[in-house]
Amino acid sequence: MKRAKILLVDDDAAIRMVVTEALKRDGHDVRTAGSIAEQVALLESFVPDVLITDVVLPDGNGLDLVPTILAQRPDLPVIVLSAQNTLTTAVRATEQGAFEYLPKPFDLDELTRAVRDGLARSQGNDEPSAPAEDPDLPLIGRSAAMQDVYRMIARVVSTDLTVLVLGESGTGKELVARALHDMGGRKKLPFVAVNMAAIPRELIEAELFGHERGAFTGALARSAGRFEQASGGTLFLDEIGDMPMEAQTRLLRVLQSGEFTTVGGNRTIKVDVRIIAATHKHLPELIAAGQFREDLFYRLNVVPINLPALRQRDDDIGLLAHYFLERAAAEGLPRKRIDSAGTARLAAHNWPGNVRELENLMRRLAAIARDPIIPASLIEAQLGGHGEMSGDVSTTLEQAIELHLARYFVQFAGQLPPPGLHARIVAQVERPLLVATLAAVRGNQLKAAELLGINRNTLRKKLSDLGIEAQRGRSR
Repeated sequence: MKRAKILLVDDDAAIRMVVTEALKRDGHDVRTAGSIAEQVALLESFVPDVLITDVVLPDGNGLDLVPTILAQRPDLPVIVLSAQNTLTTAVRATEQGAFEYLPKPFDLDELTRAVRDGLARSQGNDEPSAPAEDPDLPLIGRSAAMQDVYRMIARVVSTDLTVLVLGESGTGKELVARALHDMGGRKKLPFVAVNMAAIPRELIEAELFGHERGAFTGALARSAGRFEQASGGTLFLDEIGDMPMEAQTRLLRVLQSGEFTTVGGNRTIKVDVRIIAATHKHLPELIAAGQFREDLFYRLNVVPINLPALRQRDDDIGLLAHYFLERAAAEGLPRKRIDSAGTARLAAHNWPGNVRELENLMRRLAAIARDPIIPASLIEAQLGGHGEMSGDVSTTLEQAIELHLARYFVQFAGQLPPPGLHARIVAQVERPLLVATLAAVRGNQLKAAELLGINRNTLRKKLSDLGIEAQRGRSR
């Protein structure tokens, strides 16, 4: 699609900014107006290829001007936006000649697709475009809860205000931080993320502020901290609720003055960074328990953004599932999709691991489902339902292990488990297998080795390594 001129008329500055950013990503030239008067003035010098207009404007109804414009430009696609989500408004928009009508809150994907379709029609190609899958889209969802998040992001993205992102583990707090950075004025400068929960307490200050050579055992050279690395850009402090009190005190001083010294250093370093913090914990409770500084909380909580849990976003589950399956296919897994029955089963799940749990499930289903359409029964089995767990023993065991491993990874809240995972998991599976086999043959190691298909000496070594006592005649 060629670069197009687009006129956007809406009195909501946040909507103008977000829509403009989305359309500019598609390569379009966008001009905006906040009223009918501004629109009329712009039309004297700007000839748009697409007109996007709100209905309720400060100085009149946005639909009133549409017939006049279309009388001069019959081929101009007009897209009408309205918070008056009534049948009357939709019908009137159509009667006035609108190409598309989108009720607020609208989904940006739907709007950009409407623009592409409108341009295709005006250029003589009436074939509608397929829904776009933007691999760089930071946040996905059209639910009312997510629209509230989008509006809040839009209001602060062009500022340097400190933001505190709140939400359960797995809801996408880092995605919000990246959206604020990538769509803001610091997008060409560094984005540095640091997880407070993943750093040993004694190393947090050195991690944040850097250290000089010889500052502590193992400090063989000077190292810049995260504040220096993020200079000019954005520093994302994830899981801020896990920061120890002594580090909180030093962080507060940096936020107040914009200056710090490295560990073991005496030179004052001044930095300009935007701070975005996040936590899944309830900070007022930590303050009451003496585990978090109240003054630091107020420094961080300038603009709070609350991310909803996935169970509060039923309307988004199907959209997210489709997105994750498409992304899995782009990464080399078989292309799969979910039908309405499967989507309904997903919506009925409580999602303790939130969006991260759904993403992991979609990757797993893409890998193990035999058919292009993932059946609801397989989703039921993977989510821990018992209705589909009877039948072939080997299949049931495989499903049980997959479910256990899925829950095992979720408990690490986005971090990786300690190294040595293969040996630990194999040992956990091998032990009950050996115990059950010995019980079945009443402790006869020769029969157990034959049944297992391994050498008797190998069996003895495994029993010894795992601390299993095999007694002849033992029953369970």
